[in-house]
Amino acid sequence: MRLWVSLTVLAALLPVGLPLALTAAKAPPDDLATIRASYRRPDAIPFPSSNPYSEAKSALGEMLFFDPLLSGSKTRSCATCHNPSLSWADGLPRAIGEDPNGLPIRAPTLIDVAFTEPLGWDGKFKDLESVAFGPIKNPANMNLPEPDLIARLSAIPAYVDVFRRAFGDGAVTRPRIEAALATFERSIVAGEAPFDRWIKGDDTAISAAAKQGFQLFNGKARCASCHSGPSFSDGSFQDIGTAKDDDIGRGRLFPTSAKLRYAFKTPTLRDVARRAPYMHDGSVATLEDVIELYNKGGVDRPSRSPEIRPLSLTESEKKDLIAFLQTLTASAQAPVVPTLPR
Repeated sequence: MRLWVSLTVLAALLPVGLPLALTAAKAPPDDLATIRASYRRPDAIPFPSSNPYSEAKSALGEMLFFDPLLSGSKTRSCATCHNPSLSWADGLPRAIGEDPNGLPIRAPTLIDVAFTEPLGWDGKFKDLESVAFGPIKNPANMNLPEPDLIARLSAIPAYVDVFRRAFGDGAVTRPRIEAALATFERSIVAGEAPFDRWIKGDDTAISAAAKQGFQLFNGKARCASCHSGPSFSDGSFQDIGTAKDDDIGRGRLFPTSAKLRYAFKTPTLRDVARRAPYMHDGSVATLEDVIELYNKGGVDRPSRSPEIRPLSLTESEKKDLIAFLQTLTASAQAPVVPTLPR
């Protein structure tokens, strides 16, 4: 069961409180008005009944998110890889944790993360609550054992007080850390972009080229077959014909599935123009390169999505698609980092 919390309320409480997305049913391709409506954002964020929203819990989660005490060296926080100034990602081809050799995949953006469970490039996390201790305990990432984290936070009276406000008593436990971080992270929503103003009726908000690109996005280019709804992701896992060798994505979790071999999570396209490089491994440098990759159709193999095939886009159509994708970027906002308990 999910509880829906109004974004009007959250906007008054959180540094990033703006409306966000829920995947809408796909409209008939000849009904542009219906298609446009399917991208309109709802006015609330869903929270699970097992972890309902509270202002105190979200405030605790925000502190934990920005606190380098969650890493072994006390130098890295969740925000290191999910930087609000970088559209809640890090701008790197592959994430770098406490191991300078880095991780095999890039850090995904957290924009609209409340709407796209399961999580992770391969979907190994069933919900946000189950994510937190993965990177925290990973030696290559934040490198902090669970008992050490709990001891660190429990030794700080100010943190115990914040836990008490959020949960009724000051006990610091793994489930509470997970619940608080997940509550804050669900509040990380897409800011209003020119596309959203166009959807609301401002016909001057995007260019004629972008409007052509929108029709291509939902038509000839077939982008909307996976990048649908206000978050521009249907949450599915697809082989787009690029992953190589042993980089098999969701196939690791379903080794007998031919279709899930090389399949990775469909990412949101919100803020996509400033989130280069692209793909799960950061292997594609620019949006132009992304369009060209899809235009060629990728490696033909049993796992490749049926939507991935040569598109025969003209140079003008490619430019129109880029123009449209650029309208999905909201205005940059300065991050508001909370005062950390010490």
